[in-house]
Amino acid sequence: MNAKNTTKQSHFDTLLALIVCALVLTGIVMVYSASAVYAQEEYQDSLYFLKRHLLWVLIGTGVLVAALKTDYHKLHALTYPAMAGTLGLLLMVMLPGLGMEAGGARRWLSLGVFNFQPSELAKFTVILFIARSMVKRADKLRDFAYGYLPNLIVLGIFFTLILLQPDFGTALIISVVAFTMLFVAGVRPKFLVYSVLAVLPFLVTAVLSHTYRTRRILAFLDPWQDRADSGFQAVQSFLAFGQGGFWGLGLGDSRQKLFYLPEAHTDFIYSVIGEELGLVGALGVLILFGMLLWRGFSTAYRARDLFGTHLAFGLTLVIGIQALTNMGVATGILPTKGLTLPFISLGGSSLVVSMLSMGVLLNISEHATRA
Repeated sequence: MNAKNTTKQSHFDTLLALIVCALVLTGIVMVYSASAVYAQEEYQDSLYFLKRHLLWVLIGTGVLVAALKTDYHKLHALTYPAMAGTLGLLLMVMLPGLGMEAGGARRWLSLGVFNFQPSELAKFTVILFIARSMVKRADKLRDFAYGYLPNLIVLGIFFTLILLQPDFGTALIISVVAFTMLFVAGVRPKFLVYSVLAVLPFLVTAVLSHTYRTRRILAFLDPWQDRADSGFQAVQSFLAFGQGGFWGLGLGDSRQKLFYLPEAHTDFIYSVIGEELGLVGALGVLILFGMLLWRGFSTAYRARDLFGTHLAFGLTLVIGIQALTNMGVATGILPTKGLTLPFISLGGSSLVVSMLSMGVLLNISEHATRA
């Protein structure tokens, strides 16, 4: 009787759920704070972006609950359909009339009132494929042709399609997550090193062949040299953090969001957090993401099987890398990438896929062998 009860015991990670709730609530507050003035000026409705964000939060919550209620083992059989669907969406983005272009990039599909970014879904799909592949090829991971090459081919296809949009930041994050998953699973490190060395010349060419990427790197090295143009975002972000000080100017009192800091409610929302809530608020958000990583990796360690372990590890890692990258860009540690801060920035595709990932992660924790 006791053994039976132990088998059915739930190990639902309440703390992880609370962390996600805290991040989402922070996002709701900060999206309104960062966007209200711009929304009033542009759309004569200070709630314009908040209403859109709240709708995406509702959709994301529904997706999270659905994923939580679905046994993650069922994803094993859905891997190839998910890959086919995601690849189809990535190809549709490139078709005139279907893909939407903005800022020189074609990354979105129009869904009427909203736009969807398939490259966000690609993060989840690639992680799902590699997790399944690592289980299927567990005894041959150190074999190049069988254990490594299939993963490299799939990653290369997704990387190329995303790079063509172009979305260099997302393509790079997916690659880093995929290579880390392969390394942790036991793939020979030399395979990974040779792959990086082989693709490095193409990456350098991709950067140098586009003027805006070169200017981003130069602005990263010395943003003050061209503070009115390529270094403008970085300088305005620095000013936001500087004005915020330790305690911040107060919620809603940011000055840089008043048409100085571009993308204040999306890519640079962390700068507004630093200005309005100060170092205390910025560190608070960083701590929340740190706790999310702790609970996510703990779930990977406690997972009942290898599929759950690899899946939980990858889903946690991609959230962590994207969050740290976004905060690194805002603080000048990294060059501008154009990535959202998960759960917090305005960006429906990113939010829904992040909520999907957390729903799967919570389901894995429910099936864990121990608390």
